[in-house]
Amino acid sequence: MDSAFLSVSLLLLAAAVALIVAGLVGLRERPASPELEERLEYFAGREQIAEEYTPSRGPNIVAQRIDRAVKGRSFTEVIRTNLARADLRLTVGEFLMLRAGGAMGGFLVGFVLGRGPSRPLLGIFVGLVCAIIGWFVPHWYVLIRARRRMNAFVNQLGDAITLMANSLRAGYSLLQTMELVAREAPSPMRDEFRRVVREVGFGIPTQEALAHLLRRIPSEDLDLLVTAISIQHEVGGNLAQILDVIGETIRERVRIKGEIRVLTAQQSLSGYIISALPVGLAVILFLLNPDYMSTLFSWPWICMPIVAVICMVIGFIVMRRIVAIEV
Repeated sequence: MDSAFLSVSLLLLAAAVALIVAGLVGLRERPASPELEERLEYFAGREQIAEEYTPSRGPNIVAQRIDRAVKGRSFTEVIRTNLARADLRLTVGEFLMLRAGGAMGGFLVGFVLGRGPSRPLLGIFVGLVCAIIGWFVPHWYVLIRARRRMNAFVNQLGDAITLMANSLRAGYSLLQTMELVAREAPSPMRDEFRRVVREVGFGIPTQEALAHLLRRIPSEDLDLLVTAISIQHEVGGNLAQILDVIGETIRERVRIKGEIRVLTAQQSLSGYIISALPVGLAVILFLLNPDYMSTLFSWPWICMPIVAVICMVIGFIVMRRIVAIEV
C-alpha cells in the first residue's frame, strides 16, 4: 500500500512540475518582438532596456531572476544564439527552466520505474540516467530544429539569390531587393531577411546586419553571398552578375549534397539502427524482468554496460564521420 502510494505521489509530482514549467512558458506575454528588443538594446544599452521591458514580459519572475544570474556568462550567448537559430521565442532563463524541469521529471519517472523491493539503489541509478537524458533532451531538440532550419534556408538560398539578381537588374536598390525577398520568399528565408531589413531600418549598416544574419545562419554558401555584397559595396562592380554566378554555384552544391545524401542514406540509417538495437533490447528486457537485468547494475558487472555504452558511442561517431562527406 505504501509503495503504491509513493509511486502515485511521485507521478503526480512529476506531472505537477511539468505543468508548472509549461504554464510559466505558455502564459508569458510578449508586447515587443525579440528582434525589436535586440535592436533597442543595441542603441539604448542593455541595462536600460532590461529594466524597461523585463517587467512587461509576464509573470515569469523565476525566469527573469535566472536571466540576471547567468547574464554575462560564456554559455549564455551560446544558448541565445542556438535559440535564435532554431527560431524559438524563449529567453535563456526559460530554456534553463525547461531543462531543469526535464531533469526532475526524468529522475522521478526513472526512480518509479527502476526501484524494486530488493534493490532500492537501482531506482536511484535509473533515475539519475533518466535525469541526464531529460536535461539534454531540450538541448538536442533546439540543435535539431536549428539544423533543419539552416538546411531549409540553404536549400532556398539559390532561388533567393536569383530573385535578388533579377531585382537588381530591374533597377531596385539592395535594400529594396532584400525587402522583396522578405515579402516573396518562403520561410525561413522570409523571416531572416525580414530581420535584416528591420535592423537596417533601425540604422544598422547593411554589412553589419548581414553579419548578424551570418551569425544566425552559419553557412558557407551564405558567407559567400555576404562577402560578395561587402566587396561590391567597397570596390563597386556589377552585383547582379556576381549574384548570378554565386546562385549557380550554390544550386550546384545543393544538388551534389542531395545526391551524396541519397547515396549515404542506407549507411546513416544502419548506424542509427545498430546503435539503437542494444538499448531497445535492454529496455524491453528490463520491463519484462527487472530482477534479471538488475544483476548488471551491481559491482563488478556494472562495468559491462558502462564499457558497452562507451563503445556504442564511439562506433556511432565513427560511422557518422564516415558518411559525412564535405562538398
